[in-house]
Amino acid sequence: MAADTLIGIFLESVSTYAKPQHFLRKTTSGWESLTSERARADVECLALALRELGVERGDRVALLSENRYEWPIADLAILGLGAVTVPIYPTLTAPQCRFILENSEAKGVVVSSAGQLDKVRSIAPNLPHLAFTLRMDPAPPGGPSERGFQWMIQRGEALRSEAPDAFRARASAVGPNDLATIIYTSGTTGDPKGAMLTHGNIASNVSACLKVVGIGPTDRCLSFLPLCHIFERMAGLYAMLAAGADIAYAESIDTVAANAVEVRPTILIGVPRFYEKVHARVMENARAQPPLRRRIFHWGLAQCSTVARARFERRPAPATARIGARIADRLVASTIRARVGGKLRFCISGGAALPPKVMEFFFAISIPVHEGYGLTETSPVICLNPPGREKPGSVGPAIPGVEVRIGADGEILTRGPHVMQGYFKNPTATAAALSGGWFHTGDVGRLDEEGYLFITDRLKDLLVTAGGKKVAPQPIEARLKTSKWVSEAVLLGDGRPYVVCLLAPNFVNLESEARRLGWPFTRPHDLLLRPEVRALYQAEIDRVNADLARFEQIKSFAFLERELTQEGGELTPTLKVKRRVVTQKFQSAIESLYAGHAAPSEV
Repeated sequence: MAADTLIGIFLESVSTYAKPQHFLRKTTSGWESLTSERARADVECLALALRELGVERGDRVALLSENRYEWPIADLAILGLGAVTVPIYPTLTAPQCRFILENSEAKGVVVSSAGQLDKVRSIAPNLPHLAFTLRMDPAPPGGPSERGFQWMIQRGEALRSEAPDAFRARASAVGPNDLATIIYTSGTTGDPKGAMLTHGNIASNVSACLKVVGIGPTDRCLSFLPLCHIFERMAGLYAMLAAGADIAYAESIDTVAANAVEVRPTILIGVPRFYEKVHARVMENARAQPPLRRRIFHWGLAQCSTVARARFERRPAPATARIGARIADRLVASTIRARVGGKLRFCISGGAALPPKVMEFFFAISIPVHEGYGLTETSPVICLNPPGREKPGSVGPAIPGVEVRIGADGEILTRGPHVMQGYFKNPTATAAALSGGWFHTGDVGRLDEEGYLFITDRLKDLLVTAGGKKVAPQPIEARLKTSKWVSEAVLLGDGRPYVVCLLAPNFVNLESEARRLGWPFTRPHDLLLRPEVRALYQAEIDRVNADLARFEQIKSFAFLERELTQEGGELTPTLKVKRRVVTQKFQSAIESLYAGHAAPSEV
């Protein structure tokens, strides 16, 4: 019988598989393999040391760290005591960290580095519940002596020798209904809310997803998404443990390709922006090739894409395309696969909509990307495209044990063992989210005749123009971003007479075009002043507008001189646009799009 707690999943995994390489991490001397037994010992010893510090069942302990081996060790040690992990994105500012630590009443916080420790120190005087801070990195030579991660594990070893069964007794007392974690939502529309997820919530999601997508002990996952987010934590940690797969931690998101060549993963878990950037990089490299190689690339991609489309349409591909695809695979696709280690069996995508053309590209090069859908509050997966029955543009049917229906205003509702207990210390928000016995996602969608879910927009993101017309911005933004000239697009128009758009250009492609046509420029931004460039982007706007109702059409646009970023505050840690922040930050540019314009009639 599969374990129904997260600490149970871990203990069962390290006992059943007893692997010499259960975890891998990059050090100055190369990749270090960490055995199942080493991981189990680290978890047990850290837990016992935390218990000595006063961590009791139900206490909240925060984790403020980038992805690294110590993150799951700390998480599992906390969970094994019956305590509650509160993950915090390492990119958050000190005031943002203070809100989470204060709201969760965290007893302690485990940080990764001196920089994160400085954040906590700056706000600690205002946190009366905070009793201790631990640092994963060793203290610098000659620096102040602090209680660190390794010191805690060594102390735990002594405690374990005195009472060998103490940790197991505490871990076995943890049940599926016990609270495992409080995860604070991104706060795109206000202060973050702490979603309370139990061991059973997440364990049920692990079990259901593994019934859809096959993973086994011969697999290896390269983990690079933030473990603070439930998507990576469930899919890239607990699901991999349950299946017995290895987990390698990438040095950073910027080193994924290099690390993949080194550790040769069979599974990657990413968000659409990651896959879009890979696709764009491959296409840009192809454009830079000599004419003959460029023609071979595009011919090969066309052959493979024909076979991929036939798969999606559940029909046999033409014989000529199948033969061509086999040749193209050797000439084109295998080279691309080699750049990510050459052993990828499939990828998982979640967090936002994956453009169908990007999904088709990955299937064409024989790296299937299975798109799913969910939220923090649902542990997180609600729907997942099953291998062999994928539908581009859809997030798949509900996973086993999960119910989905479409409610008022087209809102997606779900219920099942995956739904959170509620929001921590926020009964009003809890009652609204769980009204009628269903969790209200806030997303708008439709179900087709096979039960596949299609997300059409975010309910709260709907733009309601001054004329009362409702415009769903995300599908329009997605179409704009299919252009090689557009890096990001943000539609605006709530309470306004018409819809406008802010565009972040793809400066790499724009500069390449400028050089090809001989347009002089000193800085890339100089190109945005050229009427030819304005016309280039107006043509893209016209292309998208052609299929829209008049009230949906983009009447004007302005350029952003840089991409939106987390550091700039315009993107959430999961890379979703904070529309409210964008509206505030670029208010003058937005106002200029409405200045002096009469409101067009809306039909």
